[in-house]
Amino acid sequence: MTTIRKTLIAGVATLAIPFAFLGPVQAGSGHGGGHAGMHGEPGKAGQVTRTVEVVMYDNYYEPETITITEGETVRFKIRNAGSLVHEFNIGTHEMHVAHAPEMMMMVDHGVLKSDRIDWDAAKAMQVSMGHGMHDEPNSVLLEPGKSAEIIWKFPSHVDLEFACNVPGHYDAGMMGSFRMTH
Repeated sequence: MTTIRKTLIAGVATLAIPFAFLGPVQAGSGHGGGHAGMHGEPGKAGQVTRTVEVVMYDNYYEPETITITEGETVRFKIRNAGSLVHEFNIGTHEMHVAHAPEMMMMVDHGVLKSDRIDWDAAKAMQVSMGHGMHDEPNSVLLEPGKSAEIIWKFPSHVDLEFACNVPGHYDAGMMGSFRMTH
C-alpha cells in the first residue's frame, strides 16, 4: 500500500476495504484512495425523497446541474449512453483530483479499455496490488449501455460535484455541479 493511499484512508475504516467493479447494481463500499473523505453517506431506500435520472454521454452529463436540499436522500438512476466507459462519482474537486491516479493505474494495468472493463485484468490487479476494482457507495463505473443506481444522503452545505475520473474525461469537462439549498 502506498504512503499516499495510507494517508488518504487513515481514520476512515469503512473505506479501507478493497474495491470491486460494479455492474448494473447499487454501489457498495470499498477502496480508499480517491474516495477517502466522502461528503455525505450511503442513503437508505426508505428515506429517498426523490429520484434523479442522470445520463452519461461522451464527456458530459445530462443534467449538468442538480439542485439538492441539505440532508436530502436522493436515488440516482445513472445510464451510460456514450460509447466509452464512464464514471458517476459524487465528491469534492479535491477528491476527484486525488482519485485520478488510481483510475490511471487501472488504464495502465489494462483494466479500463475505452469501451469496456477487462474483468480478468481487474482481478489480477486486485490480487497483485490490493486494488483494481471499483465499488464505492458514492460512485459507479459503467460500460456503454449499462445502468446503475446510487442512493446518497447529502451533508450540510459543502461544495460537491459529480464527475467522471476516467483519465482525460474530467479534464475534458465531464463534470457537473450540485446546487445545495436549505
